[in-house]
Amino acid sequence: MPVADPQRWRSNLLRTADNIAFLPWLRDRASLTARIQTRGRFALQVIHQGLARPTADEARALGLAVEEQAWIREVVLSCDDQRVVFAHTVLPCRPRGPLTLWLARLGSRSLGALLFAHAGFSRGPMTFKRIDRRHALYSPAVTALQLAEPVPGVLWARRSQFGFNNQSVLVSEVFSPLLLRSPSSKPPSTN
Repeated sequence: MPVADPQRWRSNLLRTADNIAFLPWLRDRASLTARIQTRGRFALQVIHQGLARPTADEARALGLAVEEQAWIREVVLSCDDQRVVFAHTVLPCRPRGPLTLWLARLGSRSLGALLFAHAGFSRGPMTFKRIDRRHALYSPAVTALQLAEPVPGVLWARRSQFGFNNQSVLVSEVFSPLLLRSPSSKPPSTN
């Protein structure tokens, strides 16, 4: 009997005890940036931006060779001075197009503001993952989110691929437990 791959991103998100509070955030297909902005004072900090090697599962999702480099951008989204989301974006270097230039020029602006404001973007299916210390995004997320001890053993994440013309960009968002602590951050319930 085959064993499920614990590192695989899942297209279906089952309700569990450890994700029930995050479900409205994980399942929402609208702009995460816009949603956070309605909850309080929004800020974005760029942690890293430049050429790097994507993880094996990111390369697979984008159809890249494992050793191929891509343009990677990592940011932290904050609400009322609390770091609530770590976002990791991967854009293949080829083909080059307008998305390459737009991403390079974003600076401290949100990628979501671009993706959801331009009618030419299409969003593929969302996938979800309960990431732990074994996952490549766990350590950078914990560091960027400045999670205090005891650090959670798992964090919830979602991932989407956006297309524009002949380019694709992969966006992974890792959620901090602090997102749920602020009463102003409570989103409307969705089932």
